[in-house]
Amino acid sequence: MASSQPDAIALLKADHRKVEDLFAQFEKARVATRKAALVKEICTELTVHTLIEEEIFYPACRGKVEDSDLDEAYVEHDGAKMLIAELVDGAPSDPFYDAKVKVLSEEIEHHVKEEEMRVEGIFAQAREAGLDMDALAERMRARKAELLAQFAASGLPVQQVHALKGARVQHVGLTA
Repeated sequence: MASSQPDAIALLKADHRKVEDLFAQFEKARVATRKAALVKEICTELTVHTLIEEEIFYPACRGKVEDSDLDEAYVEHDGAKMLIAELVDGAPSDPFYDAKVKVLSEEIEHHVKEEEMRVEGIFAQAREAGLDMDALAERMRARKAELLAQFAASGLPVQQVHALKGARVQHVGLTA
């Protein structure tokens, strides 16, 4: 009997649509408190989404989806995590705040496109491989609920990156 709940891909796509809507709301926001609230929600949603993909969905795909596509997805996640960390520690009055949100939005838009491509995207490959999308969705829903409760109680965790090993950079302040 088919599940009445969305399968894994439908769950992930619903997350994508929600975050796209939040980014659109941010673009229209003019009040700092509204911007901060939207960024908090965006960062929370993206952190939860990233974790359920990295802990459950991507490992299930390994060996069934092109390794290079999964590797790229991890690198894209790591880039987003860096911006999320900056935004979580920032405020709308900070230099580059709006620019960071815009770049994060663009990175996520690219990532979503790569996952959702009709034939060669990660989702299409996973479905073609015959993964049990209902079982994956069940695990992902449970983990998502757990993470949302955890983050509501204690805030977002320090992000863990998979593909980046760190680089030496020097902060250069811009003058007006």
